[in-house]
Amino acid sequence: MPAEDLIKYLIVAVLLAIVFSLGSGMYYMLKDKGESKRMVNSLTVRITLSVALFVLLFIAWFFGLLQPHPIAPGG
Repeated sequence: MPAEDLIKYLIVAVLLAIVFSLGSGMYYMLKDKGESKRMVNSLTVRITLSVALFVLLFIAWFFGLLQPHPIAPGG
């Protein structure tokens, strides 16, 4: 499997983990009603994953594994 495909699967996996963490934070917010720190922990994980995704995208771009698409004029 080429590195380009692997990095794309890793990006999708991190995005899914971010969505799952966001959903669990919402669940804990509704279930615990502010009595525990599970919601805060879940949102901390989401922020950490988001920063990790940004770093991963930057590293993949730096090493040429991802190429940005040009912006079309008039689009």
